[in-house]
Amino acid sequence: MLCLALRRFGQKLVRRHMLEEYAADMGPDRRLTTLDLVALGVSCTVGVGVYTLAGEVARDKAGPSIVICLLVAGLSSVLSGLCYAEFGVQVSYSGSSYLYSYVTLGELWAFITGWNLIIFFVAHTATVARAWTLAFDNLLGNQISQTLHESISPNVPQVLGEILGFIVVGLVLLLMELLILRSSWIFLVSKVVILVKLLTLTFVIIAGFIKGDLHNWKLTEEDYVKAGLNDTSSLGPLGYGGFVPFGFKGILRGAATCFYTFIGFTIIVTRVEETRNPQYSVPMGIVISLFICFLMYFGVSSALTLMVPYYQLQPGSTLPEAFLHVGWAHACYVVTFGFLCSLSISIFGFMFPIRNLIYMMTQDGLLFPVLARIQTGTDTPIMATVILSIIAAIMAFFFRLTDLVDLMSVGALLAYSLLATCVLIIRYQPQRRTGGNESEVLEENGHIAERLTLQGLLFPSSSTPTPLSGQVVYVCSSLLVLLLTLLCLVLAQRPVLLSGDPVWISVVVVLLVLIIGITGVIWRQPQSSSHLPFKVPALPLLPLLTIFMNVCLMMQMTADTWVLFGVWMLIGFAIYFSYGIQHSLVN
Repeated sequence: MLCLALRRFGQKLVRRHMLEEYAADMGPDRRLTTLDLVALGVSCTVGVGVYTLAGEVARDKAGPSIVICLLVAGLSSVLSGLCYAEFGVQVSYSGSSYLYSYVTLGELWAFITGWNLIIFFVAHTATVARAWTLAFDNLLGNQISQTLHESISPNVPQVLGEILGFIVVGLVLLLMELLILRSSWIFLVSKVVILVKLLTLTFVIIAGFIKGDLHNWKLTEEDYVKAGLNDTSSLGPLGYGGFVPFGFKGILRGAATCFYTFIGFTIIVTRVEETRNPQYSVPMGIVISLFICFLMYFGVSSALTLMVPYYQLQPGSTLPEAFLHVGWAHACYVVTFGFLCSLSISIFGFMFPIRNLIYMMTQDGLLFPVLARIQTGTDTPIMATVILSIIAAIMAFFFRLTDLVDLMSVGALLAYSLLATCVLIIRYQPQRRTGGNESEVLEENGHIAERLTLQGLLFPSSSTPTPLSGQVVYVCSSLLVLLLTLLCLVLAQRPVLLSGDPVWISVVVVLLVLIIGITGVIWRQPQSSSHLPFKVPALPLLPLLTIFMNVCLMMQMTADTWVLFGVWMLIGFAIYFSYGIQHSLVN
């Protein structure tokens, strides 16, 4: 009896949605071109990261080697982008990795993915609101913060003055959001803003290389002493200069934070259904937007660290203050104006997908129905917008910019890893019959699994995917994710490995042998012959490399970030197991 109950409970966790069930209510006008998607992707990607976060990472984590951090983060983002592109052309419905996880991995993993995307979108809104406030205050010479501090009673903590400023900006942004919900000119505005943004950043790059000093990439301990920094130990284990002042660990830590700077490309997938030719425009939009963003980030970070020694970078509006440092005061206002334009459109770009995601999860029965309450006349889930805006305001009040960014990076990295697993699994699955019953598929798989042999595992008799080969890939992929996670945990103990400890080295060797062996089993299974305009190349290696890089970056996050992430996940699990699992539409 207990085994039967556990079996039924396990089947509930992995029950999957059929794509046909999403298609019925989706059919808006297809009006977006490749240029629209590129403009949308760049406008949502190049924002807080290029103006503010680059200075934070360079000052505290990587120094001039931030350019290497961006290269690592950009490569990981491209790999994830390829996985998104395959699903975008295969599933021509507006969605996200939540939808893709639901139709491949099952309900529990879909909920985890969707819940992580919610915290990502909410934290992004909070980050933009905080950065927008800092930039606007900086443009006015910090008059807002000074006025608030002087007008509030001395008995009130000073931080409340800053909080009041965030409250005002948060309310303004919320009102702007409610007014722009049905605006059809959002993509025209995106194109204009992206043009202003690219011109501003091009000016920053050119000016940076003109006013920059290559010596700032070759700092020594003598430079710190001359600058009045006698205690160089506070700069990190290798904080005495050079291109990599914080060592290899600083590069990995910086890359984990810099990953946030590239994740805006996911906005493209949420507009698949509105695209004229999604099979072509989605992959091209993702790749082109990521390439443009990398060039911008690489050039701006290089210019920034050449203009200002990394240890002199100040938190807040880093780029405008860099021009003050080199004596170009007027350029400061030009850069700040471009910054404000960039953030203003960025926050609206991310409010659309979060509403769609919550509405989709609510319709699937995984979240409370009140979140799907539609405002008359705008067809907008007003309750979800208000609640999430309040959460974003609270997060903007109490968390630092880097804390919000790290929290977003963890959520995005986990969601992207699950998406790469989806690509690995679905390519080896047999074609489903429309309206097929999930329980029938499970029973069929269970019957065939009894005939599984070692020879059949390594030398399948069929050239096309079967329920048996699909189940083998499903199990092997799950084992690989577990093994890759264990490998990343072991590799995180780098000092122990470098000491030559035979126990840890043996563990690494065993994990690598198991990973290679299971990867070989997947490679031997037949792939689907269905024609797709775009497919992730080098299967199964590329999705596995994506998972490995993402998990490695996740291991670089601080304990505080994992605590925040753990609290958010506990709230999500409480909602799912108390409500979602019983009210699921698939139930």
